Amino acid sequence: MKENSKVNFETKCVHAGISEYEFGPVVPPIYQTSTFKFESVEHGASLFAGEKKGYTYTRMLNPTIQAMEDAIAQLEGGHKALGCGSGMAAIHTVFASLTQAGDHVVCSTAVYGPTTTLLNTIMKKYGVETTFVDTSNLDEVKKAVKPNTKVLYVETPGNPTLSISNLEEIYKIAKQQKANLVVDNTFMSPALQNPIAFGADIVLHSLTKFLNGHADVVGGIVVVKDEATYQHFRKTLNQLGGVIDPFNSFLVHRGIKTLWLRMQKHCENALVIAEWLEKHSLVKSISYPGLKSHPQYELGLKQHRGHGGMITIELAGGLEAGKIMMNSVKLFQLAVSLGGVESLIQHPASMTHFSMGKEARLAGGITDGLVRISVGIENVNDLISDLESALEEVRKVNQV
Repeated sequence: MKENSKVNFETKCVHAGISEYEFGPVVPPIYQTSTFKFESVEHGASLFAGEKKGYTYTRMLNPTIQAMEDAIAQLEGGHKALGCGSGMAAIHTVFASLTQAGDHVVCSTAVYGPTTTLLNTIMKKYGVETTFVDTSNLDEVKKAVKPNTKVLYVETPGNPTLSISNLEEIYKIAKQQKANLVVDNTFMSPALQNPIAFGADIVLHSLTKFLNGHADVVGGIVVVKDEATYQHFRKTLNQLGGVIDPFNSFLVHRGIKTLWLRMQKHCENALVIAEWLEKHSLVKSISYPGLKSHPQYELGLKQHRGHGGMITIELAGGLEAGKIMMNSVKLFQLAVSLGGVESLIQHPASMTHFSMGKEARLAGGITDGLVRISVGIENVNDLISDLESALEEVRKVNQV
């Protein structure tokens, strides 16, 4: 599909990244090859010199990978994209491309745990300093910026607290500093939020989550706005080597075809469950962007086209109550990750965000009793029944 096609998002999901192929297949073929042969020495030299378009080696580029990259770039409203072997490979590629020793990063406190760990260990070791702030508080963002700030890194909604950051206003702060605004859009997917429309320079995703949607791929993606940035990032990714493979790219591209349908169901189910949980006597607190009680509810209405499939709760009884609940569910599976068709439940402080350390977790609002729920596309009444039974077990044990 041509990039300038004026079609709706759900149509783009089906057709984005699709080109004409030999023998006329309606889906991109899987080019499961490590290398590509040249017509001649001169042809090979011209490809490596960038004088002709083509493929040389799959670490550099591959038609199946490129089809997936092009599809996501179109869905995000970007110029081009770079497929990576994992979400963390995408994040590492971004920081390796945009920073060097002596530079400074401002990062959300409510962010994927390994992102914090990467910045506090590897990037710090190479001389990159990071200040973590609540990016939903613009005053904190402004105060954190330094003369050597090169990246403002925002995950919104934040993981796992679901705090929402004002991208348009943070973009203004970044531009005043001549820094890059990088947004992790994993929780929303391009179906519900397009950070580039609010000024973001770079958008990234864990492909493992909503974009693939079937819990059978590990991958990441980086979307950029211009050719110069793309070429710079491509050189970095090629040197780091953290590329995605053709088969996983094929699976992601296939998953994207149902992205719009899946996200509608995720949102529909999550809102019903969140409204039910909010009224439950054992739920001490709840965060879901679709609830009017969410502190950034109005901002979410401006930035999002839906409220997403993620919910976080804290139970009366804290961590022990959460353990009972998580050990008692039957349909919800106790597992990390999110964004698949199946519903998952997990404990961030001991699982996805453990590597951050307790002090960093608490700074990001990640208490020991917080439970994160990824709502799938099952029948919502079945899901509520499962949660109700699990919470009844909590009541029995705690006698509350």
